[in-house]
Amino acid sequence: MAIQVSPSSIPNSDTVSLTSTLLDRDSYLTGLLNQVTSYQTEGWLQELRQRAANWVRHSTIPTTREEEWRFTDLSSLRQVQFQVDTQLRQADISAIPEAVNSRLVFVNGVYAPELSAVADLPPGVVVSNLAGLSVSQQERVQQYLAQAEGAQEVFTALNTAGLTDVAVVLVGKNVVVETPIHLLFVSVVGEVATISQPRCLVVAEGNSQVSLVEEYTNRQDAKSAKEGVYFTNAVTEIWVGENAQVSHTRVEWEGAEAFHIGKTAIAQARDSRYSCNAITFGAKLSRHNLEILQTGEQTETVLNGLTIIAGKQVAGTHSAIALNYPHGTSKQLHKCIVGDRAHAVFNGKVFVPKPAQLTDAAQLNRNLLLSSKARVDTKPQLEITADNVKCAHGATVSQLEDDEIFYLQSRGINQNDARKLLINAFAAEIITQIPIPSLEENLLNAVTNLNSLTTDN
Repeated sequence: MAIQVSPSSIPNSDTVSLTSTLLDRDSYLTGLLNQVTSYQTEGWLQELRQRAANWVRHSTIPTTREEEWRFTDLSSLRQVQFQVDTQLRQADISAIPEAVNSRLVFVNGVYAPELSAVADLPPGVVVSNLAGLSVSQQERVQQYLAQAEGAQEVFTALNTAGLTDVAVVLVGKNVVVETPIHLLFVSVVGEVATISQPRCLVVAEGNSQVSLVEEYTNRQDAKSAKEGVYFTNAVTEIWVGENAQVSHTRVEWEGAEAFHIGKTAIAQARDSRYSCNAITFGAKLSRHNLEILQTGEQTETVLNGLTIIAGKQVAGTHSAIALNYPHGTSKQLHKCIVGDRAHAVFNGKVFVPKPAQLTDAAQLNRNLLLSSKARVDTKPQLEITADNVKCAHGATVSQLEDDEIFYLQSRGINQNDARKLLINAFAAEIITQIPIPSLEENLLNAVTNLNSLTTDN
């Protein structure tokens, strides 16, 4: 049966596939649930986990028969038996210079205090894992954790059911945080396929400002340099208070054999401003669900996305923006660069119900195919019932133009370098929006060094 949502919810967002009898339960999902719930917690957190676990027990892994997952086949995920890694792993990290003293690091989902540093923060800001919070701070966390819309989506509920720790960022009223905060989640490959479930909670109270970098990557430990299979199931909740401003950069660059499913849920109060720069490079199969819920008038939302994949990678971005109040603005630009036999998916939805008069919303998906066998499925959507709005959406799919390559060659640039220049220019429109210079430079260099994108296999 379908899940009923309240009028303030995000319409038609991913829902859980529910079964009618115990016999219909998904045995694979049950196995994952048993793994992630093997560790017990206490008090309110255990109650929260138990509610989510009960939901997961009557749910199923999505299939391509469901519209929201039509282009993302999870059969390769189901072929792997994942385990929770119980060993403490060492990792090499690459700190962002601007956030050298304002970062939290988790290795395989476990907080790594020896790699973290939170000394460079002003009063009124808390950056900590769950265990490091005071009693009053934990009470604040209870008000927000797992309270965002879409908490019953199957992978979100699985994350909550296995929740043992959280990367928490609390920004008090009228506090401006000049230093970016770096939340780094490192996956280190072991002897078996592992699952980790990072969780982030960000609360920016009224009139505050903060810049976040949320990064998912793999680093090899000191004893091993091999690639391996692992699964990262991440959930981030961001609450933006009245007249608050949050700049959010999300970078996903997992290993070549990894699976990554991420959920970002944002609630925007009146007059708030939220911007997201989401960059996807890695993983064998990845998907990012981005959901924006407007809870007050005159919000501003800017979403920039860039997906760069090659080989046989599959990467999907699914966004849903619910503009429920008047005078809201939303601008979204998502770009995909697809090489070899890779497959990119974009599904962007913008909902403008009747109360949301004078809304200004624009959505554009631009795709660059570098190979004759590369594939993209794109579906931008507008659902409008308000009658006094300014809304637009569109999508383009193109290849590198022979005339442009020839022009650069006529100026003494060889064909391979000409292709790189054009690819870099296409990607730079998104990457240069990142407000952290060192990260912007690193990402531009990474695009330049992706040699697999310059050949047609």
